[in-house]
Parts: sequence; structure tokens; C-alpha cells
Amino acid sequence: MSISHLFHSSDAFIQQTEGGKRIVANKSNFPILQGMSFYRLILNPHAVREPHWHANADELGYCLQGQILISIYDTNNVKKTFMVNQGEAFLIPSGALHSIENASNEISDLILQFSHEQPEDFAISSTLSLFTDAVLGNTWNKNSAYFKQLTRVTQETLITLRKGTLTYSQDVFYDSPNRFKLDATPPLIKTEGGSAKLARKSVWPALRNQAIYSLKLTGQGMREPHWHPETAELGFVHKGKGRMSILSPDGSIDTYEMNEGDIYFIPKAYPHHIENLTTNPLHLLIFFDQVMPGDIGFTASLKAFSNEILASSLNSSEAFFENLPLYYEDLFIVDKLNPLD
Repeated sequence: MSISHLFHSSDAFIQQTEGGKRIVANKSNFPILQGMSFYRLILNPHAVREPHWHANADELGYCLQGQILISIYDTNNVKKTFMVNQGEAFLIPSGALHSIENASNEISDLILQFSHEQPEDFAISSTLSLFTDAVLGNTWNKNSAYFKQLTRVTQETLITLRKGTLTYSQDVFYDSPNRFKLDATPPLIKTEGGSAKLARKSVWPALRNQAIYSLKLTGQGMREPHWHPETAELGFVHKGKGRMSILSPDGSIDTYEMNEGDIYFIPKAYPHHIENLTTNPLHLLIFFDQVMPGDIGFTASLKAFSNEILASSLNSSEAFFENLPLYYEDLFIVDKLNPLD
């Protein structure tokens, strides 16, 4: 029986405050996920995702809209603060304390992929509230009475509205090893059918467990049938409408249409394809659980075997395979010669 690899945003867990909302797809509501999960974070003007850390997952994000200021405090007393604009990606290591602030006067919209199917969060609000006045007083060499004025919470604040004015140094606009200007990167592949921009270890050394691709298919574009031998794939439909087919080991096929806001998950080595269903561009942001994702496409791999082997395997004529084009490298993106079936 086929298990759906597609997830609609309407099925997500939603956590909402006056500062914005977090939309969650993890193992609990998208059971097929393995080693990956997906959040969407929407910050209202003046909103802050409170300082927090993830105990079991690196966080790889992409800014869909707006401008955000990220502050990270990591081991060895390292602090990094940098600005992320629309079309840029960012990385936050597991365990690093960090905050995300909306630095614009409009809504900031982010997508976040984690390197675990069920990320564990710790927030500064609920963590500080755990400890007694005496413990906190000893920590900062203050009388315990000083901490009676601290408002204690039982659950994390999550997203709040900033008190006071956002201030920052112009240094935040310098390059940071934790930021990658994905949209400004020249495409590795570009054809009439579309383009692919890649943020992986070879061009973004800070990556440790993940990678992100920006795939755009024109109305004539199709991502050829392929599979990733050692990596799972989690994709987000940013714009457009597409279709995908996935084959599972039991022989079942999951074919579905993807619309804006949907996400999908493909386990490692499962064959699949992606095609644009309209004349408008289809834009996907695709996350992988390896820093250097590899893939094998049909265009080159099939003809790597003799026509005799192929004919025997599919009980077809040798002439059929003889007349297929021979490629020594996968095409990756192909143009659609035929109408939609």
C-alpha cells in the first residue's frame, strides 16, 4: 500500500502568539519523515523568536520574505550576529543559543529544515524559570531577592514582540560563514527547462549535515526521473504547481499534485520525478540530509548497460533501446516534448 509522501500546510501543527506563528511538520503529523523535519516561521513586524537552542538538530533556514537579524552564541564563547535577506539561507548548529528578529517593517516569512524528524527545543524563558532565585542569584553574584521580580513561565514564550527599538551595528551586513546568498549564486545548471542553484559543502563550508537546492522549472521543464543513493529529500513548493511520482520498494506508486505551501518527503534511493503542470514557473526549495547530495538520473544511467541486458530485463526489442539517445552525464533538467498525460 502506498504511503503518501505529500504534506499539506493545513495538516501542520500551528503555534501562534501576538508576534507571529510557527507551522510544524515533524514525525508526529508527517510519519514518513526520517532524519528531517520542516517548520515555517512567520514573524510580524517587531517580532522576535526568543533565544533558544535545539538539542538534537542543526537548523537550515531560507528567507522567503522580509529581512531578519540572527544572533548566535556558540561554544568557545563565539558570538555571531548577521542580517539575512530575502533569498538567502542560514545555518544554526545544534545546541547553539540563537534568536531570530524581524528587522523589517513587513512580515518576515522563513522556512526551516532540521536534521532530525523530531527536533527538541529549549527556550531561554522556560529554562530560566526552572531555576530558583537562590540558584540564579549565585550564578550572577546577586542577592536571591533580586530575582523575585523575574516573571516565570511554564511554557516557552516562543515568539514575542520586541520591547524597545531594534539596534545593530553595520557589521551585520558583512559576510558570515553561517549565511549563504543562495538566490545570488550563479546556477550550476541552466536550460530552457529551468535552473538549479546549489548550497552544499563545496560552496558553503559551514554545512555539517544538510544542503539546500533552489530548483526552478519553466512551463517546459521537468526534473528527469532519478534517485539519490545516500540522501533523503524534503521539498517545499514556493511557487507554482507541480506533479511528482515516487516508487516504493513494495512496487506501489505515489503520484500527486503539489501546490504552493505543500511539502514532500522522499526516502533515500526512492526513484521519483518532478514536472511543472502550468505555463508559470515552478519553484521548489529542496533540502537534503547530506552536505554533498548525489543523484543518478535515467538519461545517463540506463544506457550505461548494454541493449541486450535492457531488452532482456524489460522483455523488449534491442532496437527500442538502440534508438534511445546516449548520454554520458545526466541531463538533470529536461524539456517536455510531449503534452501532459
